[in-house]
Formats: sequence, structure tokens, C-alpha cells
Amino acid sequence: MQRRSFLAAAGAALAATGTARAQSTFPDQPIRWVVPYPAGGGTDVLARTVAEAMRASLGQQILVDNRPGAATNIGGELVAHAKADGYTVMSADNAILAYNEHLFGKLPFNPEKDFTYIGAMARFPLALVVHPDFPAKTVKEFVAHAKANPGKLNYASPGNGSPHHLAMELFKNRTGAFITHIPYRGAAPAMQDVMGGQVPCMFLDLAGGLATMQSGKVRVLAIGSARRAPSLPSVPTLAEAGLQNVEVYAFQGLLGPAGLPDAITARLNSELNKALANATVQKRAADFGMEVLPGTPAQFKVMARAEAARWGPIIKAAGVKLD
Repeated sequence: MQRRSFLAAAGAALAATGTARAQSTFPDQPIRWVVPYPAGGGTDVLARTVAEAMRASLGQQILVDNRPGAATNIGGELVAHAKADGYTVMSADNAILAYNEHLFGKLPFNPEKDFTYIGAMARFPLALVVHPDFPAKTVKEFVAHAKANPGKLNYASPGNGSPHHLAMELFKNRTGAFITHIPYRGAAPAMQDVMGGQVPCMFLDLAGGLATMQSGKVRVLAIGSARRAPSLPSVPTLAEAGLQNVEVYAFQGLLGPAGLPDAITARLNSELNKALANATVQKRAADFGMEVLPGTPAQFKVMARAEAARWGPIIKAAGVKLD
């Protein structure tokens, strides 16, 4: 009995020593950063920019692995089932952390329990835009036009369940406007048709559409953030335009699998915040209309779960389902 107890205690001590050594030398190999979207989009650009800043400080390569599909669920499942050693992380946004639990009847992971929240990265607002020839020049005029033409006004989005789609559903919920959804396969074709006048309006994110907004190819009626966007200082917020409690934005953060050791989580969070303070990262974020969001893992999780609670009733009321 004593021998077995001694061997068990020795084994536990060795395991603890090995874990402590692994954490103290972290990272000693490249890190895989999963992006659940195709290369080239705002999420991918932000991930690569931040990863490059973190690489210099961590002293290891960070390899971006694009795993698009199933409204980010493919990437989410991969990371949720990865080894919790800090060598697999992922970019996470509204979809995986706030929307999908309401859009899908069953998910291959639990967004609250199956991930370690490392830290928020950035937030970028969505803007209500219309074709330059659209008769409404303010949000008030837009709502009046929609109500005067119930069911005749269409809006574009990058796809069902996207932040852009749900932003307009929230707008409709708050205003009582009847506007028909036209989903596209991505933001680029949706934006092209709004610029071309085939569809008159949409909610467009600053990360992908800022240059189009600044060029005048679309008219920006309002920004869905609490404060005006520095890149579009003359554009009012939705609140300033008379529509209260309609903040619409996309956010990005960094996740790992559940059970990530505290020391590794703290190291990754520290390096992430350091990267977000980097001048190159801040300039790139500003160029995309993003607001960087340094903070703690706990703050990131509180924000994400609050967003999930906020959007659940809106998704249910709109009857949006993806399965």
C-alpha cells in the first residue's frame, strides 16, 4: 500500500514538474492560428497583422491556418477539440461566440465552456449605407421611405446570419420597417450590387467597406457605434440620428481550447495586448476602421457572453435559422 502510494505521488510530482517546465518554456515550437474565414478578408488581415507583431516577441513562428465554412463552426470545432497546450489558437468573432448558439439547433462545441478566452482584439462598427441615388438622406427619411413602401425595399448582406444581416434585423425590430433580405455569398458581391443600384441598401462593415464609403460610391447614413468613427467624422451615429439602443458592430478576439493552463493564457494575453499597442498594428486597424480592444481574458468573456444574450431575442424574433 505504502509503495503504491509512493509511486502514485512520485508520478503526480513528475507530471506536475513536466507541466510546469512546458509552461515555463512556452512557446518552444510554432503556434497555429486558425482563422475561420477565407484569406484576404478583414478577419484574416487582422489575424496576420497581430500574429506578426506577436511573433517577434514570442520568438516563434505563428502560422495562420484558414479554415472557412459552416458559419465559422468548422474552425471552432477544430480548436475546441485541439490539445490545450497553447499551440492552437483561433480568431473568434460574433458568429462563433454570440450568434451561432441561436442560429443552429446543435453546435459541435459549447461557446461558453469549450474554449479558453485569451483576449479581445478589435471591434469595428457597421454602417447603414445606401446607393447615392436613393431618395433618403437621413435615417429618419430612410425609415419613412421603408414604411411608405412596405415589402418593396430590399437590403443586401454577405449571407444569412452575418453581422450585417442581423444588424438590419435589429434595425427593423426597433423601427418597424419592412425590408426584404437578399443574402449574397460574401460582402464584396453584396457591396457591388449596392454600388450598382441593384439593391438599394445594406449594413456594411468599415473593415471591408471604408474605402467605398469615403469614395462616395455609397452614401453613409449612420454608424452603428456609440461614438462617431474617426475615419468618417461627419457621419452621425444611429443614436445621434434618433435611433437609440441600436449599436451594431463586429468584434474579434483570440481563443484557445478549454483547459489552457493559466500561465500560458496569461502569457498569450500579455503578448496580445503588447501587439495591440504596436504602432503598425494600430495604424492597420485604423485603416480598416477598427478600434483595438486590449484587456483581460475575463473582460473578453464577459463581453462575448453579453453579446450572446443581447442577440438571442433578436435572432428568435426574426426567425433566422441556419440548419
